[in-house]
Amino acid sequence: MLYELASFEGFFGPLRLFRYLSFRCGFALALSFIVAMVIAPPIIRYLRKFKYEGTQRTEEDLGILAKLHADKRNTPQMGGIIVYIAVMAGVLLFARPTFLVFVALFVYTVLTVLGFADDYKKLVRKSPDGISGKTKLAVQVAVSFAALCMLYFSEEYGGIMRELWVPFLKSPLIAAMPFWFMFVFFFFVIGGSSNALNLTDGVDGLAIGCTITTALAYGIFSYVSGNTIAAEYLFLRYVPQCGELTVICCALLGASLAFLWYNAHPADIFMGDTGSLALGGLIGVIAIMTLQPITLVIIGGVSVMEAMSVILQVGSYKIRKKRIFRRSPIHHHFEEGGWAETRIIVRFWIISLICALAGLATLKLR
Repeated sequence: MLYELASFEGFFGPLRLFRYLSFRCGFALALSFIVAMVIAPPIIRYLRKFKYEGTQRTEEDLGILAKLHADKRNTPQMGGIIVYIAVMAGVLLFARPTFLVFVALFVYTVLTVLGFADDYKKLVRKSPDGISGKTKLAVQVAVSFAALCMLYFSEEYGGIMRELWVPFLKSPLIAAMPFWFMFVFFFFVIGGSSNALNLTDGVDGLAIGCTITTALAYGIFSYVSGNTIAAEYLFLRYVPQCGELTVICCALLGASLAFLWYNAHPADIFMGDTGSLALGGLIGVIAIMTLQPITLVIIGGVSVMEAMSVILQVGSYKIRKKRIFRRSPIHHHFEEGGWAETRIIVRFWIISLICALAGLATLKLR
């Protein structure tokens, strides 16, 4: 929105700054941080007033975790709405209204509504399971299909999005993916990222901390991919106006930093499915549009590790009737092993940062 002010630079010279991506990214980050910091306290008070808090499960369900997490029973949920409002404020004011920005916000909004509905059913309707897994899966399939159709049939981006790029290669692995393959792939990336971050959201600050490092990495990827000189130098596919996704990443970074202020141990609020499902999906679709979806496996290494621990645990129990971990996702395995929650969080943050740096290293290793 404010980008249009640059056209009035003849009346007031400094308005030309709104033409520069770096300027708008910085202000989007700052605004999102400020908005989240301002709206978080009243939202937390509101949620506490109406007791929108998670139900405490028994020792029969969680074992020792029920005791370890006993102090979390009165912590309000639905904190993802704070991040959503702050991100939208930063993006709508400072990003150019391009096609890629629209697709990213579409996916983010739909999955935020899905997560909010799930939290609402759990917390207000007192349904322990919330929305059924089949319904969640159906919505994730639908939003992945919608994003695919918008990109596939776009005159400007259709040909670009058919290319499958992988780390360490100077040219696409597949030059033109068929529609059916893209559909499966889009769902795997968007739905997989959404569910993986949802599994990561189990201890104070872990999921939002990993979101910060991932947003930072994809902010760099989107900036490079949208810059003709940088993209050519690093043997990347130039994606027109991809740089505007950097504004989204910066807004997400600012909002996440502010949310971490209140979500750090001991948490004042949890993001709930309102945040984790939506943020994972947003990261997934940005990874697709920057042509770096495979790199997400590296950058989002902690969430991949969390998801794989669940898959392995379930598979092992069904096949061998034995568990690999004390409990899954894997952060609970370490909790039951005696690690303090803060130690798990900080160590996983360190791993997440290393994964983000490793992902960025693929820019040069081609």
